[in-house]
Amino acid sequence: MVVQQISIFIENKEGRIKKAIDTLAKENINIRALSIADTTKYGILRLIVSDNEKAINALEKDGFVVKENDVIILAVPDEPNGLNSTLAIFDEKGINLEYLYAFVSNKTDEAIVVMRLENMEKAIEVLEDSDVKILNIEDIKEI
Repeated sequence: MVVQQISIFIENKEGRIKKAIDTLAKENINIRALSIADTTKYGILRLIVSDNEKAINALEKDGFVVKENDVIILAVPDEPNGLNSTLAIFDEKGINLEYLYAFVSNKTDEAIVVMRLENMEKAIEVLEDSDVKILNIEDIKEI
């Protein structure tokens, strides 16, 4: 179950992240999860949002460069070593993790982890075989 994440390329200048978030707020788009990675010149704001199409259109209209990427969203035990037990599955099968970010919700006892992996199909297959809880976008909207 792959979910589409949006990635926004942002100049590393004062106010640019706020402008992107303001653009989404004006369109009544809910941000469910986010992560930012930066360098000296630019950043990548990664988001799971309530409406990708509407978000992309609004952001591009406001001058941002936006791309969609496949990610997997997992529910992992919200306890010490909960994430590591899931990561061990990838290590055992030789699947490279490109990046991840996580969030928690008061509506579940689990931590929610967004992952981008080198081989998404193999990762999903391995996770399903290991009975790891993979979430879809509808699950995320309810958290």
